[in-house]
Amino acid sequence: MVEEHILEAVKKVVEESPERKFSESVDLAINLKNLDMNQPKNRVDEEVILPRGLGKTLKIGVFAKGDVGLKARDAGAAYVISEEELDELAEDKAKARSLANECDIFIAETQFMPIIGKKLGIVLGPRGKMPIPLLPNKDVNELIQSKQSAIKLRSKDKLTFHVSIGRRDMDSEALAENIEAVVARVERSLEKGRQNLKSIYVTTTMGKSERVV
Repeated sequence: MVEEHILEAVKKVVEESPERKFSESVDLAINLKNLDMNQPKNRVDEEVILPRGLGKTLKIGVFAKGDVGLKARDAGAAYVISEEELDELAEDKAKARSLANECDIFIAETQFMPIIGKKLGIVLGPRGKMPIPLLPNKDVNELIQSKQSAIKLRSKDKLTFHVSIGRRDMDSEALAENIEAVVARVERSLEKGRQNLKSIYVTTTMGKSERVV
């Protein structure tokens, strides 16, 4: 069972925010306190697997070749990028930027990682989209499926940061479960747990917000 006040906050935001002509995301605004964010150890940089998913299919790009590339395509990868195509992207930065903006996540076989860092790091790095390494003993299908429900919590050097935890058309209880998972992970990542958490608000893309922590 989810906490009642979180569920009520989600319901209120979803019901009272104006209807839009597009699929709105449901986001959290996370506010920290009593932390020196110039110290990297105080920054939040965590991955959370949302128990109820994001309510949409992420576009995942996979740098792979041969059998791994075929498996990635079968697993639903939006793009499978070969070594030759990687070289083409390195030469065509506009095409590389377009691909980086279109894909939510990238995965790469480990042998591709140094090449990607050298040739595409300037494009992917600032967007926070450097690929997740696919280790030799890992199954690309399993990794793709797990990343469909994964989000990154990144505060960088700010006391306030935002993250999407689902879509407005999802069930309110599902959204509340996702929120609880994020809150728990944020607390575990902070030096003093809840004491370093000033507040968390839930909101739709262009709607009202309600406090959940």
